[in-house]
Amino acid sequence: MKSPIPDYLAEVLETCGANDEGVLADYIPPLAEADPDRLALALGTLDGEVYAVGDADLEFTIQSISKPFVYALALADHGLEAVLEKVDVEPSGEAFNEVSLEADSGRPLNPMINAGALTTHTLVGAPDLDEEARFERILAGLSAFAGRDLAVDEEIWQAELEVAHRNHAIAYMLRGHGVFALDPREVVRGYIRQCAVLVTVKDLAAMAATLANGGVQPFTGERIVSREVGRQVLSVMATSGMYDSAGDWLSTVGIPAKSGVSGGLIGALPGQVGIATFSPRLDEHGTSTRGVRICERLSSDMGMHLMEVPAPARSLVGRRTTLPNVDGAGDGESDGWTYELQGSINFVGMERALRSMVEDPPGETAVVLDLTRVHEVRDVGRRMLLEGVRRLVLDGHTVTLVDPDGLLAEPGTIDAGEGTEARVIDHR
Repeated sequence: MKSPIPDYLAEVLETCGANDEGVLADYIPPLAEADPDRLALALGTLDGEVYAVGDADLEFTIQSISKPFVYALALADHGLEAVLEKVDVEPSGEAFNEVSLEADSGRPLNPMINAGALTTHTLVGAPDLDEEARFERILAGLSAFAGRDLAVDEEIWQAELEVAHRNHAIAYMLRGHGVFALDPREVVRGYIRQCAVLVTVKDLAAMAATLANGGVQPFTGERIVSREVGRQVLSVMATSGMYDSAGDWLSTVGIPAKSGVSGGLIGALPGQVGIATFSPRLDEHGTSTRGVRICERLSSDMGMHLMEVPAPARSLVGRRTTLPNVDGAGDGESDGWTYELQGSINFVGMERALRSMVEDPPGETAVVLDLTRVHEVRDVGRRMLLEGVRRLVLDGHTVTLVDPDGLLAEPGTIDAGEGTEARVIDHR
């Protein structure tokens, strides 16, 4: 059977592509010469599939879409607290190239505006890296997010550098406030070069899917950044990624997003999908007009709004069954209870599972917790599960965990705290 998804995406592209509003980024000569009718759309799933339609293999420069990924690299290299000392996370409500600094500290308001992006560029890698080494770290990081080696468009880099007067002014101002100690000219060169990295919509969908996947690149399986870094980046994208239209975007589209003046646009919906579009015609905010329409359509059709209320979670306890009698007595009594868990062991699921054990406690000695149908154990869920095990043991039960995928521990015993243990086996 042929998948209907590419056909649906092609229909979305055809419908939204009929709009010809917007203008090219004429302040950068090579971008002003782009074909305004180019159009592409790609979706990257979290298990490594990519669907792409239109001009999906066309390369264009990443521009400001590099900002969230370089911010992620800075967070990975130095941690949130150190980065927050230099760049805040408050929405500016202003255009991307506005001078938005805190009055007292001189910090840029967020890493998505140019002042913040110039600063986060300086925070990638060790403080003593030279200009070339820092850029190589950034290029390697962007390539890891994309799942392939990326390169720089040298022509566009040089052309943008020649007209980067405002970025130079911002960089000198940041240097004057002591936000960084590097040569402002070096910082602007590196930042403009970062923006001139070539990508396709397939690359951007993969990069967005990596953020949506908690920092793991879906196609290579490599962990690029931690789950905590991915969450931080998505949070800032949601509030500041679309600059002075961020509020309108979040309320109507509801997907953490970032745009670029070459016509690219990404959206990363946590735990679901990465989206990328390309169309060079821009609106007054510097965002692709047709890209906005496409994302609005996808959000509406597919229920992709971040604030879309999901259906109530299924019970973590799939079913409770009795263990067979093994003493040969044939008296019909069981030797204990098996709780078959399913889905994700997170706070909500474990709260319901523990509540069911409280309201209808196992009366027999043996308790088996079967994780065969569990696909994920979140940290809070693990702690809650082990606390439940500890309390069952203290109540006089012997607890066995069936964990064929090793989500909690290898076969043997696991310490549940306060001297309590449970047996772990990898089969029923």
